[in-house]
Amino acid sequence: MPVTRFEITLRRPLAGGAAFGDTGAYEELKGRLHFTLDPLHPSNTRITDVELAPRDEAGRVAFSSEVSLLVPVDRSRCRGGVLLDVVNRGNTIAVPNFNRATRPAFAPGADPNPPIDTGDGFLMRRGFVVLSCAWQGDLPDLPGLLRLHGPDALDAGGRPIKGRVYTQLQTHVPAASLLLSDRGHRPYPAADIEERDAQLTVQDQPDAEPVVIARERWRFAPDAGHVTLDGGFAKGRLYRIAYTALGAPVMGLGPAALREAASWIKHGTTGDGHPAPGRLRHVYGYGRSQTGRLLRTYVYYDLNLDEQGREALDGIIANVPGGLRGEFNQRFGQNSKDRPQMMAHLFPFTDVPQKDPETGQTDALHRRLDARRSPLKIMYTNTSAEYHRADASLIHTSADGMSDVAHGPNTRIYHYAGTEHSLGAWPPTNWQIGAADPTGAIDHSQNLRGVVDYSRLLRVCLVSLDRWVTDGVEPPPSIHPRLSDGSAVAPEDLAKVFDAIPNAHYPRHHPRPLRLDFGASGELRETPTIPPRRGRPYGSRVSAVDADGNEIGGVAVPELTVPLATHTGWNPRHPEIGGEEQLLVFVGSTLFFPRTRAEREASGDPRLSIEERYPSRETYLEQVRQAGRELCARGYLLEEDIELSATLAARMWDYLRAGAADGARAQPQS
Repeated sequence: MPVTRFEITLRRPLAGGAAFGDTGAYEELKGRLHFTLDPLHPSNTRITDVELAPRDEAGRVAFSSEVSLLVPVDRSRCRGGVLLDVVNRGNTIAVPNFNRATRPAFAPGADPNPPIDTGDGFLMRRGFVVLSCAWQGDLPDLPGLLRLHGPDALDAGGRPIKGRVYTQLQTHVPAASLLLSDRGHRPYPAADIEERDAQLTVQDQPDAEPVVIARERWRFAPDAGHVTLDGGFAKGRLYRIAYTALGAPVMGLGPAALREAASWIKHGTTGDGHPAPGRLRHVYGYGRSQTGRLLRTYVYYDLNLDEQGREALDGIIANVPGGLRGEFNQRFGQNSKDRPQMMAHLFPFTDVPQKDPETGQTDALHRRLDARRSPLKIMYTNTSAEYHRADASLIHTSADGMSDVAHGPNTRIYHYAGTEHSLGAWPPTNWQIGAADPTGAIDHSQNLRGVVDYSRLLRVCLVSLDRWVTDGVEPPPSIHPRLSDGSAVAPEDLAKVFDAIPNAHYPRHHPRPLRLDFGASGELRETPTIPPRRGRPYGSRVSAVDADGNEIGGVAVPELTVPLATHTGWNPRHPEIGGEEQLLVFVGSTLFFPRTRAEREASGDPRLSIEERYPSRETYLEQVRQAGRELCARGYLLEEDIELSATLAARMWDYLRAGAADGARAQPQS
């Protein structure tokens, strides 16, 4: 087995030894999984450059992943299900997302092993073991992040490899120089700081024609990992740099680590340090955002068979990946790249075969899985933000966006209506710590951010996936916008509704993903043509909305069915951070209804006021509970989360009745 040992460096009770229902107490085991792979084995040949990695005396490639394992103290109470937490940029996500818990913010000098917030204990009460596994090696040097330790590829002479890199840079404040990475990750250093063929461009929209900046105006400085521009980089503008880099990690060892960790947790022994041998039978991979895209990449290359020919993962929930994959198995790949106007890894979007009418290419995301009739069950879940990023709809339409595409029997697709990429901001605010800015600068939006917490919908997905795998119980049908019933429309079609809502700030420009020719083969393991040749955009769609501006083409939590506001997946950047004509990526909007009829009439708002909709708080909350019961009956909400929905609705009602929204609206949007 590729896992040679589990090296435990920390062992402690979880939540101070508290009991979680019938499962009892849990403990955390933290340490490192050590692997060796046969680079010539058929299960590994699709790992890019693995054959160029240094080998040990047995001819195998050695690497390791930092892991955290949450397991019942009484191993007999393990119920057989494991949630493989595909950590996001080194941060654990499964417990925060499913347990409605907070996650620590790692910073220089912080405790690398802070206590784990278990939230409401959802995963533990249901007896899941949680294995958080590192897969990414280019993380910033912050204590506590889970990282992969792996080798670089070497050429025939044992030297580091050179190759082209294409990166987008954006800053929220004027800057003289920028790191050659958009998330503060370790950049690829320039191989030659005097390279004449390096190119820096600038533009104001993701799909705009780039303008080349004269080479004499910029340089690789103050070191080979930064770029400096005469006069500085303007806030909000989009800069793209193409250059030759030195040193290519074997990126595909990341997904291989996930596969082998999953296989080990099912088949490991006491000899390799397994803490509960023979007790764990099914593993479900959960990734969100970056790692949702990683799981789509894992699926596309079909890296799920271990060296013994066994399925590693039994099920997958790929949350908020949109229609994207990523450079996770590519030479000189960038784990952080996630803009659909910058990527080669777009088509195919659908799990079943589709043909691109522009290029004539035919392919399917699940082509390799289906060819060998893999039993792997997969759920793709997206928020409104990925639809307004313009790629999520492509997982269930033709490439031109003109017709619906039905998915295969082992797939479900769920769109979470009225949600932003995160689990919602509370209390309402129009700022977040800069997701794309390593300085921690503040991202500002023109509207209040989305507040809808969709974690309840993820919880029911996990329970449904577990039943699907273990008992063959089909999960509820997919729900997403469809052209056939008019719930999937062009984003421009929503302008009429939102232009009538005071201060809604509906965007005037809606960039689509672009066909980009990187000169790559169908395997997309290398991208020699950088910058790429631009092609035509894909045909993107978003959910249609009702008269209030709320989406009709997805699963709506009870607070959306019985609304106090308009909830969207889009929000423009604030002028203070520049690029005000662009969307603030990942962020939604909350546009509260007027509280009274007089307030509505004074503002000219076409949406009925709260007092006109609901005669009392009690009436409102009973309607929310009824909406929850109906959603539960259809299989899209757990019974235990009906009252949670009422609690979240009451929080919003009380916030509005207290006038807190006035304060949020009155704050300077800066």
